[in-house]
Amino acid sequence: MTKVFLIGNLTRDPELTETAGGVPVCRFGVAVNRYSSQDERQTDFFNVTAWRRLGETVAKYTHKGSKVAVSGDLQIRQYEGNDGVRRTSVDVIAQDVEFLTPKNATGGDDFYDAPAAGAQPKRKPAAEKPTLEAFDDDGDIPF
Repeated sequence: MTKVFLIGNLTRDPELTETAGGVPVCRFGVAVNRYSSQDERQTDFFNVTAWRRLGETVAKYTHKGSKVAVSGDLQIRQYEGNDGVRRTSVDVIAQDVEFLTPKNATGGDDFYDAPAAGAQPKRKPAAEKPTLEAFDDDGDIPF
């Protein structure tokens, strides 16, 4: 059994399509940072495929730059390219995808809550300050 766990950012917007039989399939890329033996940061890129409801959910709630955690299986395929060279492709077939980008992230990370181009940002109304009410203190402690 081969199991892989990745935490990284989407490298492109997810592409949701359907098979000829009408089964939804979502394909997206994930960039994962790692450190080499010389403490240099390097990035690995993985192609991920999510099927059915999981794929629809990923396509609906993520976009390029979203941070996700993906768990799934590795699929290794060999094919012959247009140039006649035999190539190998390593893909992750997602079994679970967790969204790690906070819903109300600051700094423009939250695509869905960002105002439309030219729209004025929504502002919360100023909260009213509570007022204190005077009371008659006769000095008698009730307890």
